[in-house]
Amino acid sequence: MAMTSADYDEPLLLTDTCIEGMVNYKGEKIKNNNNEFGRWNSASRVIVIGGIESFVFFGIASNLISILTMQLGQSTATAAQNINAWSGFILMLPVLTAYVGDAYLGRFRAILFSTLIYVLGLGLLTLYTSQLAACSNNAKDNLSCSSPSTLEVIFFFSSLYLIGIGCAGYKTCAPAFGADQFDELNPNESKSKSSFFNWWLFGLSVGSGSSHLILNYVQDNLGWGLSFGISCISMVIALIIVMSGTKSYRYTHIKDTDKANPLKWLTNGFLDVVKNWRSTSSTSSTIPIQVEPITNITPGSKNAGTTSVISTVEDVKAVLRLAPVWIIGLIYPIVYAQVLTFFTKQGSTMDRSIGPDFQVPAASIQIFLSISTILFAATYDRIFVPILQAFTGKSNGITTLQRIGGGIFISAMSMVVAAVVEHRRLKIAHEFGLVDDSKATVPMVIWWLIPQYVLSGLALVFAVVGFQEFFYDQVPNGLRSVGLCLYTTMFGIGNFLSVLLISVIQKATTAGNQHGWIANNINQAHLDYFYWFLSGLSVIELVAFLCFSKSFVYKQGPPM
Repeated sequence: MAMTSADYDEPLLLTDTCIEGMVNYKGEKIKNNNNEFGRWNSASRVIVIGGIESFVFFGIASNLISILTMQLGQSTATAAQNINAWSGFILMLPVLTAYVGDAYLGRFRAILFSTLIYVLGLGLLTLYTSQLAACSNNAKDNLSCSSPSTLEVIFFFSSLYLIGIGCAGYKTCAPAFGADQFDELNPNESKSKSSFFNWWLFGLSVGSGSSHLILNYVQDNLGWGLSFGISCISMVIALIIVMSGTKSYRYTHIKDTDKANPLKWLTNGFLDVVKNWRSTSSTSSTIPIQVEPITNITPGSKNAGTTSVISTVEDVKAVLRLAPVWIIGLIYPIVYAQVLTFFTKQGSTMDRSIGPDFQVPAASIQIFLSISTILFAATYDRIFVPILQAFTGKSNGITTLQRIGGGIFISAMSMVVAAVVEHRRLKIAHEFGLVDDSKATVPMVIWWLIPQYVLSGLALVFAVVGFQEFFYDQVPNGLRSVGLCLYTTMFGIGNFLSVLLISVIQKATTAGNQHGWIANNINQAHLDYFYWFLSGLSVIELVAFLCFSKSFVYKQGPPM
């Protein structure tokens, strides 16, 4: 890229014909009527690389426990702990990667570095697992094959955490960079930006669904070495794709040098907010400091600095006022965490046969989650939005907060359906005397689980896209990656809270030598009660969310 430090030091004098805060690869201002830069031509590349990354990530995460237990010889408990630690690392690290992307590298460079780190980690894992495959072949030939040494285990996890760093960079910088390709002040492009988050989720879902069909098969039948090799090549292709659009992207130009360092900016701004906590907070309010009219302020003057302080404090307030959405939203990932765990556990006890000789793997039923997400994300703009437009008159159909609220409601309904299905499964298990047999197949076909997966996929399209778009839109322009990291950390902490919730419920419901709601033998448990509890928790979340939403004022007014 031909952007020099001089380009950033020179004040950017924007006019009505230029896109505010955006430059091309030469560091030049971009005119509103210039179709050469940004828009769907550039954003589509970001969606593609997001889908590739999702293909690679879920190929690893969905079956990681197999390599830890079968290849590294770890116990199931230890393997699960290591996977949880790795997942938590990935979900919390975006706080740092977003900061680095906003303050130092820029989102485009952050994506490049994340991809390179991803490729390095995958390359190292390919080498390691290929060595394991060779060892396994020697074992088949009655040759000795020692268990992995401590150094080899360290090598494996170092490679795995390199992939985690690359993944964390993608989670914040890639969607933020894709949304940067649309001008939020342009009505048409603002609508396209809202659609971008739909297609971003669509790309992720296509990637994860393809991973379940392709990489999991390769891992089970052809080996992990080949699987990691395919993943490594896929990320190299992603790197080529993102670099091919270098001259067509729009790049964020941070005019405020204080905002070029988000951590310093947020810290100083927060301290100013604390000092002025008595000041009135509203969309048009400012701290009661006497300053000259803005037309009389010259760069470098004392009053210019005072105005900058006022702007900083107001921007920090804009970030802090998102806290209620973040806190209330923690319940959604707690509920969603059960989709990838207990739904699968339900399926493992049900009739999974197709014909006389084939059984559907219990985890493979998750493909309906991906399929429903793909279908709803692809049709949201073409079906849902036009229908909603007829009622609301808004170009986007509904606001982002309304979209999130709809997702929370649908999530609650998915838990209601899951509770009803589980109640029926337990009833059949009792009727056939299978309660005490944890390995018994309950004569109830696994397809009964499809509705709850479909509803969960629909909830994703509404809630997840809504959260992403909301946090992206409502933070100051220079902190868009930080805004998206609010979304990822919300899910990260929500997952940790889910672990705590399960522990508390299990302890509370096993008092008096009871089996409890969650037991190893789920035929003796009461997952239906747990699902009802989660649906009630979602209703509480929805009520709190609606109460807050009524008083929330959007940064630039509600989306049209």
